[in-house]
Amino acid sequence: MAEYFQVICADLRGYGQSSKPESCDRHLTYSKREMAKDLLSLMNHLGHAAFLIGANDRGARVAHRLAADHPARVLGLATLDIAPTREMYRDATSAFAATYWHWYWLVQKAPFPEWMISHDPRTFWIKKCCSGSAGSSPFARQPLEEYLRAFCDPATIHACCEDYRAAYTIDIAHDGADQTKLQMPLLALWGANGAIAAHFDCLALWREHADFVAGKPLQGGHYLVEEVPEAVLAEWVPFFAALV
Repeated sequence: MAEYFQVICADLRGYGQSSKPESCDRHLTYSKREMAKDLLSLMNHLGHAAFLIGANDRGARVAHRLAADHPARVLGLATLDIAPTREMYRDATSAFAATYWHWYWLVQKAPFPEWMISHDPRTFWIKKCCSGSAGSSPFARQPLEEYLRAFCDPATIHACCEDYRAAYTIDIAHDGADQTKLQMPLLALWGANGAIAAHFDCLALWREHADFVAGKPLQGGHYLVEEVPEAVLAEWVPFFAALV
């Protein structure tokens, strides 16, 4: 991507090397709205009045909220292997819940999941992140060790739980309060071998939130950037290039 664009990558609030602020009973601190404000502040600091967003998983949920709250700043949005949070919880089946069990486990009231996870955070992370169709193969040794190192911090474990609690509560409220659909182009890609393909009509769900939606499955699982980087580039580069 850096051959075509200036690429800015950030750890979300609560993850990696980013700060882990104290939360509140309503989980507002870890709402996607607050995380979006973090990223908007970063882009302001770097001098970008408008920008493109390409994002996977939790980052894509933050990107969705950033585009909804600040539409004049986002030229185009590309998501990887997610459907909108509100609709995923709304339309979830027991089969999806069995696959995405962490969506229901991490939202339990603190400190129950935090206490359980903290006894062996590496095993929890590997179980959660390496149980997809590709197993652990998407993760090269160096980033894997960095992910595991970061997740062994109790503050990160708590922040992760708060992120999911926010998704289950205040984020859905924010989605429900939106009065208009996204007007910037949205490209949704998802793994043909993943849970989104198995349990949801991804494009139909995105069209509940955006007027200009395109996309398709790619031959991979959840971690498309790691599994099929060339396929992601082949979709992202022309999509973004057409918008600048």
